Amino acid sequence: MPHPALPPLRDVIAAHGLQASKALGQNFLLDEQLLDRIAAIPGSLDGARVYEVGPGPGGLTRALLRAGARVVAVERDRRCLPALAELDAAFPNQLTVVEGDAMGIDAQALAGDGAHVVANLPYNVGTALLVGWLSASWKPWWASLTLMFQQEVAERIVAPPDSDHYGRLAVLSQWRSTPRIAMKVHRSAFTPPPKVMSAVVHLTPDDAPEGVAFRQLEKLTAAAFGQRRKMLRQSLKGLPGGLAALEAAGIDSQRRAETLSVAEFVAVARVLSG
Repeated sequence: MPHPALPPLRDVIAAHGLQASKALGQNFLLDEQLLDRIAAIPGSLDGARVYEVGPGPGGLTRALLRAGARVVAVERDRRCLPALAELDAAFPNQLTVVEGDAMGIDAQALAGDGAHVVANLPYNVGTALLVGWLSASWKPWWASLTLMFQQEVAERIVAPPDSDHYGRLAVLSQWRSTPRIAMKVHRSAFTPPPKVMSAVVHLTPDDAPEGVAFRQLEKLTAAAFGQRRKMLRQSLKGLPGGLAALEAAGIDSQRRAETLSVAEFVAVARVLSG
């Protein structure tokens, strides 16, 4: 079927008097070719369910709808709802818009198992949302995550051990998913342009290591990287059972957190989870 003719995004923004809200971490993407490329990152979305956070005026939303996805979009900025209602009318039975704060919404209940998450995340809540989705029971409800972050955050997600960006976010992301930077996006592509470059990260789930509680891994990495320049024997002092778990996992307590592989963090967390 031919796609409905839609006005340029700049015209939509002007017609509805929309301006990106700094308080909501908004930066609008208007390049439709770029948006179509982002929508293609998860693979074919024809007939697939997609969960989107912070659609704003609906730039990425229209790209997802053009790809054939059935989209559930959560938007807390009610100024954007009329523009999204126009998309709903243009793509009948493909779009469900939920007004609310994604930080307090049960995404699984809305999107259902097997949904893809595709979002130009608000910068001020992006990391918190990612960690929440990673903490889901495994295999998770989501089939993949395709998420826009500040480039520095994206590099932290995919960083290897013993590198400048390696830290807690890398371990939490990599212990049971495979992340990659799928695309870098220049700041000039946004309205208004942010001060930093951005990147789209694509994560696909792996099998969860057995006997490891996410909460324990979260506590372990928070303690270890909270004092990353100190030896583990110092940084894990305040973590109950931390030093004993290091010994049980055969890891030298004189090492620093950034030298441990994801597998070594998982080994220590497994002991703490026992």
